[in-house]
Amino acid sequence: MTNQAVGGAPGRSLGEVDPARFYGRQRELKALRADIERTGLDTLTGRKAPRARVLLIAGKPGSGRTALAGELVAALADRYPDGVFRARLTEPGGDPVPTARAAQDLLAALGVAQPPGAAEEELAALVRGAFEGRRALLLLDDAVDAEQVDPLIPDNPDTLVVGVARGPLTGIPDVRPCTLGGLDPKSAIELLTAYTGSVRVTVDPQAAESLAEECGGMPAALVLAGGWLAARPQASLADLTKRLRARTGDPVGRAFALVHESLPQPAARILRHLSLAPLGRVDAHTASALAGCSVSAAATTLADFAALGLVRETAARTGGCDGQSDGQYEVPAHLVPLLRAELEERDRPAEVQLARARMLERTVRLLQSSRAVTEPEGSPARRRLAGLPRALRFPNAATAAAWLDSRRPVLLAAARLAVADGEFDTLARRLIAALVRALTAHRGAEAAAPDLYGLHRLVLDVAERRGLHRERAAALLNLADLDAGTGRTHDALLRYRSALDAGREANDPYATGRAMESVGGSYQELGDWQRAGDWYGRALAQRLARDERADQARLYGRLGAVHTYAGRYGEALRNWRAAAAGYRRLADLPGYARALSEAARVQEYAGRPEECLRTCEEAVDWARRAGDVRLQAALQLRLADTLDRLGDPAAARLHRAAADRLLGSEASAYEIRSASIED
Repeated sequence: MTNQAVGGAPGRSLGEVDPARFYGRQRELKALRADIERTGLDTLTGRKAPRARVLLIAGKPGSGRTALAGELVAALADRYPDGVFRARLTEPGGDPVPTARAAQDLLAALGVAQPPGAAEEELAALVRGAFEGRRALLLLDDAVDAEQVDPLIPDNPDTLVVGVARGPLTGIPDVRPCTLGGLDPKSAIELLTAYTGSVRVTVDPQAAESLAEECGGMPAALVLAGGWLAARPQASLADLTKRLRARTGDPVGRAFALVHESLPQPAARILRHLSLAPLGRVDAHTASALAGCSVSAAATTLADFAALGLVRETAARTGGCDGQSDGQYEVPAHLVPLLRAELEERDRPAEVQLARARMLERTVRLLQSSRAVTEPEGSPARRRLAGLPRALRFPNAATAAAWLDSRRPVLLAAARLAVADGEFDTLARRLIAALVRALTAHRGAEAAAPDLYGLHRLVLDVAERRGLHRERAAALLNLADLDAGTGRTHDALLRYRSALDAGREANDPYATGRAMESVGGSYQELGDWQRAGDWYGRALAQRLARDERADQARLYGRLGAVHTYAGRYGEALRNWRAAAAGYRRLADLPGYARALSEAARVQEYAGRPEECLRTCEEAVDWARRAGDVRLQAALQLRLADTLDRLGDPAAARLHRAAADRLLGSEASAYEIRSASIED
């Protein structure tokens, strides 16, 4: 149906209407430009403005406020060479976006690393700091109140903030809102003409004026009216005006009701279900799952909806810059409440839940496919991938990564909505697991950590709601690991203790052992050697009881480390020797060599240089047998240091030369250390 609208009559193709064209608002644009240069209160008092200037565009949804902001930003972009950055502060359904989430999106666009699990204040401070020294534009769209906007305003007068809201943002000083009404009659008729063509307007200009007036000059209503007319070349403007007058409500609501009722029942049902899409963003796969139709049919229907002004094709944005279309459409925010009202009235709850479940299941399968394509050829994951329908397969890892990157906000929103629903906990857990694996596979654990933190918290919410102790323990361990990695050791310690309790309730030996070892690691990080050694000992006792030899060797090493820190060299040496014996039984030659090296370090600290020399020579020999060149070079340097202290500089020079031959200039930058030892 590329040249035939959903309504069934031939109409103007979407290609004939430029959705990026801007109509009218020249007076408002001029006033906003003048406001940039307006003398502020700080300048009047002789002080330099401490923060960015804020321009505010206020108006009802559907008044074209976001389009005006976009036009202003595009016109000013050349004056701000460090880029244009955007954040939406209200979700399509009307829920405010938490400041922390908006800050995370801005930091990602700015290319600034963010600590996973950081508090809202810290993230907002990072955003403000990232704009220091930049001459940039920041567009904050659809703000609810000043409390949302104020934390994100940069402390940099060279940056300009353009805010969009329903009304004034009381609480932000020195801001005069540019309040929007309807378009002027000339611009309103131009917008209609873009959909209907000039003939119908020319033959009945009075009817065009009446229609524009009936639409209140609201761009959203005019677009819907234009789309309806474009699908019906035989309909007159006067006929549409009469139909609109027969309805009650605001102009956008009346125009939407008319368009919705004119759609065939299957298309109207698909349209209503688009309100279920996370963030109002939908592509052919999402529409296909919601409607229960093929992907190609869904793609055609979305294109038809775009021709009617019911959805807008989006452009990929990377680093604040607009890109090419990526196959996604956006349901205009002002239509989402109207669609949801129709959905509640016309569709049975069971059908709505089934559509949600299909959408989530399709998302899970796409995520699994995006991860599987990163696996080697012939792997089990690639074999499973080959069995999927062609529409669900990605041709290569680069395509899958691009899909994941462009859909990342939508995928995260889907996970949040699935958990909040409460009816899809099993499906929500599968979705989160698939999303975690896909993000880790394509972006790496470190780069994906901020997103993973939020996902693990969602898992924790489901586990606590359902009493799933094993999943609760796993989520707490993952969150605690991220806390520990960002220096929040006390927070990590509390979570590790909670994970231990959950692991015991689940009778999960892996979780309890891991939690005990991590509690010990937290105390070690805090410098409490006594408690660290105690918890490592508890973890070791469990590993000994279960005969988990690799874990035993590691824990002996961790005990050796904390005893070394505490100055208990005898205990430290015994534990490092036990670790070495464990690695040797496992035939882990590099581990054996490292354990011997740490034992030599303890002997050196204990004032036994001759024993240290012999142990270090043995470690060098085992590193050579293991074929670990870097380890061997590091041990040669350790040996050289020991010989210097024993008064044999000639032998020390020989060992340093041997290390240089092994690694060249890199040898001097490498030093062996245990996981927890510092000189």
